[in-house]
Amino acid sequence: MTTVNVTLPSLPEGWTAEKDFKAVGTLSAATQRNLEPVGPHFLAHARRKRHHRTFSEDERIQAQQNVKKTEEEDDDLLSEDEDSMLLSREAKDWKSQDHYAVLGLTRYRWRATPDQIKRAHRKKVLRHHPDKKAALGDSDENDQFFKCIQKATEVLSDPVRRRQFDSVDEAAEVEPPTKKEAAKGNFFKLWRRVFIAEGRFSKNQPVPQLGDENSTFEEVDNFYNFWYNFDSWRTFEYLDEDVPDDGESRDQKRHVEKKNANARRKRKTEDTARLRHLVDDCAAQDDRIKKFRKAARADKDKKRLEREAEAKRLVEEKEKARLEEEQRKKDAEEAAKAEREKNKKVKEAAKNAAKKNKRVVKGSVKDVNYFAEGEASAAQVDSVLTDVELVMGKIDTEELASLAERLTAAGKDGAAVKNVYAEEVKRLVGAGKLKEGEAKFF
Repeated sequence: MTTVNVTLPSLPEGWTAEKDFKAVGTLSAATQRNLEPVGPHFLAHARRKRHHRTFSEDERIQAQQNVKKTEEEDDDLLSEDEDSMLLSREAKDWKSQDHYAVLGLTRYRWRATPDQIKRAHRKKVLRHHPDKKAALGDSDENDQFFKCIQKATEVLSDPVRRRQFDSVDEAAEVEPPTKKEAAKGNFFKLWRRVFIAEGRFSKNQPVPQLGDENSTFEEVDNFYNFWYNFDSWRTFEYLDEDVPDDGESRDQKRHVEKKNANARRKRKTEDTARLRHLVDDCAAQDDRIKKFRKAARADKDKKRLEREAEAKRLVEEKEKARLEEEQRKKDAEEAAKAEREKNKKVKEAAKNAAKKNKRVVKGSVKDVNYFAEGEASAAQVDSVLTDVELVMGKIDTEELASLAERLTAAGKDGAAVKNVYAEEVKRLVGAGKLKEGEAKFF
């Protein structure tokens, strides 16, 4: 415990509690609560009370139980049988030995934790240590397997060397199922084990799962994309040929290093091709891909049919519009033609009417003998017809028709006819179409 000396600040001069102290709040009323004893210390207390133990007795008994539990766990860990072939291995061949099998960890292999490796080593040493064998009366002084145990522990306890060994651990590989095996309904169960085993080499973790028959297209697509672009950390260094010591030829050393580098690249290439072939086989057996492709084809066909229907609709609409436009033009042409025919007839009728009216106008002066008493002279006839032509030249067809109508009504009354002409001349002079005195006779 550390004692900290702190000097409280002095109160301001003249400060008093009665005058300067001001309460900013009050304490709440007391609340009654029920507390229950819990935790490891209470359990230890209860255990001592129940069994009438002292502190030291309880600690000793608990320690014994923990030791027994640890030994039982270790015994369960090392329940694998040790065959004679394994026990007869030569220590010099340590590089070709199965380190996990030597330590009794074949059920765990690359999943084995550092603690499991340590416990396995301890149990193997207790069983196979030369001194232990001698104490049991074993006269065999061969300690080769004990050296194998030491080498296995040395390799598996070093993360770098263990990673190198795991990279080439063929016993951890899972053979892919055949097409016949996968077709029996075990596709996901069999292939899942394969990809779990292969996934331990991935630089990218976690590795996508194979899934099941209910996986979505995105999940399946992500799974196969991951494996087709698999980034493996395997380097196959464990299989390198030993490089000569420094005392050997430098050229020989470089030759071996180059040979090892080439061998690693070759194995890496072969492993990549092997994995690609494995993923191809899985994809070929995966009914989900067939289902997604069928759905994609159906969707593609649907879209194609929709595009074709839309294109057909556009063509039909275009053709319909073309026909409607042609019909409209045809109707317009026929209407224009009919209008022209009508106008032509109207014009012809108007023209005929104008001719008739002109004949009536000209005939009106002839019927009254050109306003002469007795036989009209050529000069008078010419003078009257000149004024008639002058009047007809200044009026339109409607005015001509009106003039002819009035002349017809006047009949053969010379005075009435002359009066009609005189009024028309007067009107034209008033309208500014004739000059005063331009019509000499009327």
